[in-house]
Amino acid sequence: MSERITTPFGRESTALEVVEGVDLSGRRAVVTGGASGIGVETVRALAAAGAEVTIAARDVEAGQKVASELSAATGNKNIFVAPLELTSQDSVKAFARGWDGPLHLLINNAGVMAPPLTRTPEGWELQFATNHLGHFTLTLGLLNSLRAEGARVVNVSSTGHLNSPVVFEDIHFERRAYDPWLAYGQSKTANVLFGVEAGARWAGDGVTMNALMPGGILTNLQRHISAEEVQERIRIRGGGLTMKSPEQGAATTLVVATSPLLEGVSGKYFEDCNEALPTTEEKRSGVADYALDPDAAAHLWKVSVETLGLKAKELA
Repeated sequence: MSERITTPFGRESTALEVVEGVDLSGRRAVVTGGASGIGVETVRALAAAGAEVTIAARDVEAGQKVASELSAATGNKNIFVAPLELTSQDSVKAFARGWDGPLHLLINNAGVMAPPLTRTPEGWELQFATNHLGHFTLTLGLLNSLRAEGARVVNVSSTGHLNSPVVFEDIHFERRAYDPWLAYGQSKTANVLFGVEAGARWAGDGVTMNALMPGGILTNLQRHISAEEVQERIRIRGGGLTMKSPEQGAATTLVVATSPLLEGVSGKYFEDCNEALPTTEEKRSGVADYALDPDAAAHLWKVSVETLGLKAKELA
């Protein structure tokens, strides 16, 4: 077993503290969901460090407002906006086709949490379609740009992955009763497994992928959840859960995206700015064994390719 990766930062650190002294001049980044929540703080920190940042957002008008505000705040005029609807494979592929030149940082940040049962036109369960399949197609569509100069891909996962492994026998809840938290959990497990298999496949390409838990943060992500349910989730997690600010929530993303300590590292899961320990029954944190299982990761890749109908040229 490799030595656990630790950094000088922790759960109280902010994204701007993580990038202090980091120079991202000449680096290009894409942040999905960069127009709200921790996505905004991720864009802010990347821009403050000198990166060119593209906000990939469903709501382009909201994205342009954020880009304008962050350009004024950071002095970085290279913040752009492009449309991206992760539940639409046509939209995802159009975004990838429209990208020109190298891409150094892909932050797969956007997501949906615990909505009522909703299906895409293909019949896919919404959370799996958004949180995993959309980002899977996006990442593979941008792979040649990611390979151009070596890149890091960052998947924003969640402690919610502890709710469920990927249930391959019925991913889309066609036979079992729908539970929004089980659905969310397996989509967040998929975020971790994606990095495990990508790390194995792309080891020689200079492209790394890791996943992370940002922490408990109240953002628009909880729009499908009542305030009472939020408090109940906190109680289930032990009652002592301390919520983070969005600035703190984005810190682990920036560690995974920029820390020199992660150079060449792939297929791992981080929380509170450090590599996570294995989860235990006593504490609802850390990473589940099934989320790092290479066999499950390989199977998820196969299932994803088959589900999406991706062709060999799209997997090159």
